[in-house]
Amino acid sequence: MKNQSISLLSNDEVVALAQAQHQDVFSILGMHQNPQGKGLIVRAFLPDAISVDVIDNKTGKNVATLTLVNESGLFEGPLGRRRKPFNYHLRVAYEDETVLVEDPYRYPSLLNDDDLYLFCEGTDEHVYQWMGAHQREVDNVNGTHFVFWAPDAKRVSVVGDFNFWDGRRHVMRKHPAAGIWEIFIPNVAEHATYKYEIFARDGQIQPLKADPYAFAMQHPPETASKVVHSHPYQWQDHQWLTERAAESNHYQGPVSIYEVHLGSWRRSDRNGTGADNTSSQNTYLTYRELAAQLIPYVVEMEFTHIQLMPVSEYPFDGSWGYQPVGLFAPTSRFGSSDDFKYFVDCCHQAGIGLLLDWVPGHFPTDVHGAGKLDGSCLYEHEDLRKGFHPDWKTLIYNYGRQEVQSYLLSNAIYWLDQFHIDGLRVDAVASMLYLDYSREEGEWLPNIHGGRENLEAIELLQKVNRRAYGNYPGVMMVAEESTAWPGVSKPVDGGGLGFGFKWNMGWMNDTLKYMERDPIHRQHHHNEMTFGIVYGFSENFVLPLSHDEVVHGKGSLLNKMPGDDWQKFANLRAYYGFMWTHPGKKLLFMGCEFAQRNEWNHDQSLDWHLLEDESHEGVQLLIKDLNHTYLSIPALYELDCDSSGFEWLDSQNNEQSLLVYLRKGKEGTAPALVVVNLTPTSYEHYCIGVPLAGFYRECLNTDSSKYGGSNVGNSGGVWSQNQTYAGQENQLNISIPPLATMIFKWQQ
Repeated sequence: MKNQSISLLSNDEVVALAQAQHQDVFSILGMHQNPQGKGLIVRAFLPDAISVDVIDNKTGKNVATLTLVNESGLFEGPLGRRRKPFNYHLRVAYEDETVLVEDPYRYPSLLNDDDLYLFCEGTDEHVYQWMGAHQREVDNVNGTHFVFWAPDAKRVSVVGDFNFWDGRRHVMRKHPAAGIWEIFIPNVAEHATYKYEIFARDGQIQPLKADPYAFAMQHPPETASKVVHSHPYQWQDHQWLTERAAESNHYQGPVSIYEVHLGSWRRSDRNGTGADNTSSQNTYLTYRELAAQLIPYVVEMEFTHIQLMPVSEYPFDGSWGYQPVGLFAPTSRFGSSDDFKYFVDCCHQAGIGLLLDWVPGHFPTDVHGAGKLDGSCLYEHEDLRKGFHPDWKTLIYNYGRQEVQSYLLSNAIYWLDQFHIDGLRVDAVASMLYLDYSREEGEWLPNIHGGRENLEAIELLQKVNRRAYGNYPGVMMVAEESTAWPGVSKPVDGGGLGFGFKWNMGWMNDTLKYMERDPIHRQHHHNEMTFGIVYGFSENFVLPLSHDEVVHGKGSLLNKMPGDDWQKFANLRAYYGFMWTHPGKKLLFMGCEFAQRNEWNHDQSLDWHLLEDESHEGVQLLIKDLNHTYLSIPALYELDCDSSGFEWLDSQNNEQSLLVYLRKGKEGTAPALVVVNLTPTSYEHYCIGVPLAGFYRECLNTDSSKYGGSNVGNSGGVWSQNQTYAGQENQLNISIPPLATMIFKWQQ
């Protein structure tokens, strides 16, 4: 047994230290004034050590040999005649080695009072700059500064592979007013794994918790956080950001979004080719491989933006990222943070904008996550009527807590700031806005005015949008919001939520319901295709055909279409033509651009082999040409959010299921004429009234043989006749193909 002496500490303090229950270890460990004299004393807690020497950093001399005062590993000793504090390190002997270590308890607090104030006030949009684990150099010593919010904890320790996951070794310092804990641990290497061990107020040790502010996490199913040192990324997208800020009015610009799930767009056999879905080597593409394959594909298809389903670290593949645990950590499934920055950089250099799915509406109950973080409901509500989603079995953030507002606000800004993201699509906004969302009577609590509106969530969304648009000109903030909540895409100072755009879920639901009907019945449901215009300019809309429409037994878009195989493809092509010419920005989920037959499966690659079939290849070519036509005819996008950009020429022909309308742009922009036929009947010499005399060039016809159609068309275009028809001064006589959309551009 090691020799022991009596400590100057009380027995209770020694026991508390040994049992990792002391609530202020910085008051006893490290260097302090000797309570029994005028000199200094050093204490160190080093389990399994045999001897400990105090070494002066400046002279390299052994100042004192500490005495073991408790079998658990507490060493203590006076420093002779030394009266003034000085920098030191420890020489520690174990049975099989002697090592030099820096004492983490000799360092002062590294936190800034202003940061703590802003965090607690709910206005700090850069909490990630100091919360979490950060590389620091203190007194010429490199290490990691850990900062953690846990106001209700009695003790918090950093545990990791650098301290044997022993909660006694690195107990943190608490700032009681803010509930913040911190410790600077010297020589913690990059990529070290760590969690927090928390001694709750009720005396229970919590399950080890991952860091809510971690910049990286282990690859699932492992759940530890990882230390990431700061390595400035050499961005090459300055021109993109400059142009983005200068041309920040997306309302009048073309936006065609390709929605992607990175884990299943394409898999790899690591031989440079796409893997089939049965291969034993069927693995994820990395961020860098995706940059080399996905971005050129999107450029070739002429989409303007990619939208990624959530990339914040998530433990369960089947959540698709919508149950994130590491909001600040790009998922390690595809590589590192720098790899993801490289992907973003490549998007911008290729002229492609990148949007991210952001999930502030809920978070999972995984034991290593933020639920009951310090033993209390810290990030979530105590009352399940406000704090739990019955649909998703997930927790709801306490938006009224200022520190949670800082957390979510700074996370939104983090992606725009650190990763140059071009905008956020905010998931499940409706679930945030309504306190009674998916709840029966008695299962929810009203707000202070007795209403169902979540006032705190409204404040958060407004704050995020205001800061995003104010600090990063040219970004897009998009709401997935499925109700009639007013002013989602109106400015905050005008009483709105401040988003730039809102997903048009009503348009999607109505039109898909119509397209699923047999054409013989469509005449009775004509309004499902026309009603969208009634409210189409009440918000700035995105028309979404997203992942949600091709999962959970809904089938693929192709298989929603009625009829035989030819009619299925024709219906889908006509529908795409209608979508690309309807007011609103466009969003299409991956695989839909080549008419994937099976519904989406996140566990495997898209069925790229289908492109060996001419029908699927034809749909892919159509989407490419629709994007090209959309980009080349400004009337199709300039006044997307203005009712003056749309005019019905015939919205009432339900018997023949025909739609005829004009898309118009700003003054001087040539209009586009759109004709949509949603029955299998074709028409020769069909008369349409038009306001302008001239030549109407047929720019795109979804019935073209190159897309797999019957090739009924108008030989490149039609001249108008100076005869009034249907209230218009001129008329056209055109051929209308079956189940098809045609786009004509007026030329004087």
